[in-house]
Amino acid sequence: MDGDPVLYVREGRVGHVVLNRPQKLNAISDRMKGMLVEAFWRADRDPEASVVVLRGEGRSFCAGHDLDAEEDEDGGTDAWLWWSQLNESLRAEMMPFEVSKPVIAAVQGHVLGGGCQMAMACDLVIAAEDARFAEPEVRFSNTGPVFVMPWIAGFRRAREFLYFGDAIDAATALEWGLVNRVVPAAELRDFTVRYAERLARISPEALTRTKLALKRGLEAAGFRNALHAGLDVISTLYATETEVGREFNRIAAADGLKAALAWRAGHFKPKG
Repeated sequence: MDGDPVLYVREGRVGHVVLNRPQKLNAISDRMKGMLVEAFWRADRDPEASVVVLRGEGRSFCAGHDLDAEEDEDGGTDAWLWWSQLNESLRAEMMPFEVSKPVIAAVQGHVLGGGCQMAMACDLVIAAEDARFAEPEVRFSNTGPVFVMPWIAGFRRAREFLYFGDAIDAATALEWGLVNRVVPAAELRDFTVRYAERLARISPEALTRTKLALKRGLEAAGFRNALHAGLDVISTLYATETEVGREFNRIAAADGLKAALAWRAGHFKPKG
């Protein structure tokens, strides 16, 4: 599918927000953040759509934020500048939660970092059997900015997931309650369409009011404040130079991002 890196298309009563950067595993660039916001608002304003599907073209849903994107800015040691940039990431990733219509994520392959966080912000998640979920940023001294995982998986599992940065497979994600269904990769698209079309048979008024009631309950429990508190804290981490982060950046500058990621991944391989 050619065109912009984020698309909105509608099929019957189902709107589709599509991550359309398969050559980069749908990694989120700075440009895409604003496009995601606009695509979700367009879906929400579309009177013919009562359900929204979020999906990614190609072999992966989303590999997180594009660390190699030329337009990505470096906030250096300015915590306020980092806060502003990370706030834009939080806004884009939380759009499935913000819109009034239920959003179903269809995920396959890499579901990493910001892509994992955005999937968790959706109302429902259908995963292909080959989906792998992780927030590996902590391994190169970054984390967040959307700390949604404790609200879904519980604090014990969320801490292990966020502290180690290890990946879990689709079966584990189902066990943890991160996804609703797991299907063969070849069936993901068709299953999600049938699932969304079935949901679209519910009156849109009932769907939006039910989502709003659930949303207000989360907000009353402190959900939104917790997310912004997390953002306030981690902006200082991004402005801090760590030993691991310094070496990661040195290797990335000298040999490329892939080499830096491989160097860091090597620290977590079993020995012996």
